[in-house]
Amino acid sequence: MARIERVEIHMVDLKPKVLRTDAIQSFVSQETPIVRITDSEGAVGVGYSYTIGTGGPSVIALLEHTLAPRLIGREAEAIQSIWNDMLFTTHATAVGAITSLAMAAVDTALWDMRCKKAGLPLSIMAGGARDSVPLYTTEGGWLHIEPEALIEDALAVQERGFLGSKVKIGKPHLSEDRARLMALREAVGPSYEIMVDANQSFTLGEAIRRTDMLNEAGVGWFEEPLPADDIEAHVQLARHSKVPIAVGESMYSLSQFKDYLTRGGASIVQADVARVGGITPWLKIAHLAEAHNVAICPHFLMELHVSLVCAVQNARWLEYIPQLDLIAEDSMQITDGWARPSSKPGIGIDWDWSAIADQAAMTPIDIRS
Repeated sequence: MARIERVEIHMVDLKPKVLRTDAIQSFVSQETPIVRITDSEGAVGVGYSYTIGTGGPSVIALLEHTLAPRLIGREAEAIQSIWNDMLFTTHATAVGAITSLAMAAVDTALWDMRCKKAGLPLSIMAGGARDSVPLYTTEGGWLHIEPEALIEDALAVQERGFLGSKVKIGKPHLSEDRARLMALREAVGPSYEIMVDANQSFTLGEAIRRTDMLNEAGVGWFEEPLPADDIEAHVQLARHSKVPIAVGESMYSLSQFKDYLTRGGASIVQADVARVGGITPWLKIAHLAEAHNVAICPHFLMELHVSLVCAVQNARWLEYIPQLDLIAEDSMQITDGWARPSSKPGIGIDWDWSAIADQAAMTPIDIRS
């Protein structure tokens, strides 16, 4: 048992290597807050979160002025207690993205430290359900990409053993989405999984209108069809659709997932460890979904999520979008389209601190006892 003595706060701004567009936005930048915690025994844990272009300085300000100072002197192993206190301290701004992203960076750092002190990888420490998970790729399916390029990318990853691709939808007319999907289906064959993602862009009527076409294309799931805060519309859509409805990347609390699951508004949950406030709530969401016989297929953050999906029983897929290769050594192994988490103690990410310094978007903040 040891108390927290030091909290360092960094942020890097990572530019995507490919153009990323969907029906509502472009992913132009990845602000990445990083928290490094040291305890009285010299143990170190590192955690992080991210934005897709804005809000990073607000996350840093919340960490610097509100959360990090309150960590000093706390027992580092009391992760649930610290998480509860962070939520109460920020109750005027919770539940929401900025608060969740700040809390996630701290919570993930504490889990990293816990795993390192126990000498175990996160995949084992958090449950140890499996040693690998199948991958699907999103990087070749952005909305601006023409059908020929969609097909080229899908065939290339299929050759590498990947079992699926995700395609962004939300073109002005249903016929445009249909043409892209049908061309891709013809190219990859019937057994290759195609997921689609509307990024909350449809009305209920337009989403219902597309479900027959998506079913015809053999789509594996219909992701974020509607605004995430409209549970009733998702319930109605789920009743009409033969295609499973996937939600979760724009949800920020265990209770929001509970409402979707109890009302039948989701067939797949996509909890994002950064957006729900860390590993502590992510595991609760995964187990809640399991209790409803629903799969968890998390959004983004493959370098961290690979360990979590291997920790729980009801994970089905890992989303392939490289995120940290500029500032971390690749510790996730990919063989024939299946990902394996690192076997090293910790969350499975080997940070390159020299590269972090080179990519720094701010002067590091150092808070000590």
